[in-house]
Amino acid sequence: MTYLIPALIVGVCGCMAGILLTVAAKVFHVEVDERIEKIGEALPQANCGACGFAGCADYAAAIIEKGAPTNLCRPGGADAAGKIAEILGTSAADVVKMTAVVHCSGDCNATSTAFEFTGVQSCKAVKRFYAGNGMCKYGCIGLGDCVTVCEHDAIRVVNGVAKVIPALCGACGQCAAVCPNQLIEIKPLAKHIDVLCSSQDNGKATKLACKNGCIGCKICEKKCPNGAIKVENFHASIDYEKCTNCGACMAACPTKVIHSCEPSKAE
Repeated sequence: MTYLIPALIVGVCGCMAGILLTVAAKVFHVEVDERIEKIGEALPQANCGACGFAGCADYAAAIIEKGAPTNLCRPGGADAAGKIAEILGTSAADVVKMTAVVHCSGDCNATSTAFEFTGVQSCKAVKRFYAGNGMCKYGCIGLGDCVTVCEHDAIRVVNGVAKVIPALCGACGQCAAVCPNQLIEIKPLAKHIDVLCSSQDNGKATKLACKNGCIGCKICEKKCPNGAIKVENFHASIDYEKCTNCGACMAACPTKVIHSCEPSKAE
């Protein structure tokens, strides 16, 4: 009897708990549209947040429950958009191929370091010391934090500067989020004219720090026939929606800091 009564009590409590859980499951059961699961499976499961939602599951639910656009998945691209459209029984939405670009061309031949950093070899760590160890405080630190987070192996550090391989880039934005100098931007792949400098110092200070820097002369701004390039705070930037890839700004730039980053046919 010493063990029987406690065992019975535990058994009865277990049965009651089981009954209550079963009732609760029936009462609070929420029907889930099976299309949400199917759409989730059609997505690449990158969970990068580039679509504007918390992850692939959240985006899948938003498509069904909130009518979110079906072409927001950058890593999945046209393939994912096509599968989603097939699940919904609709026409596939157009997908604009995107890629990352690093707005810096201050390689080892154009600039140098101000001091040797012997701590943890990451861009974020170096940034904490005097805003970085480069002569240009706006440039690529070159220790590859962006390389570490890229799941597509689409970004490499070449001669001290991060370079993107458009053919591999999923435009997830992970590299842009981790860059402490905010040098990386996600832009349409078809828009291949880019300003590869992010310095906001005046022309003299920029040239002292880097041979490949933008001096803010505004010649590019004056030459652009579409008003697609503006110079603010000694820094030129391109409005990709207005840019037609005419190359007028690139041809006029005296420091040759504006480049055509057009991918090859293979890409």
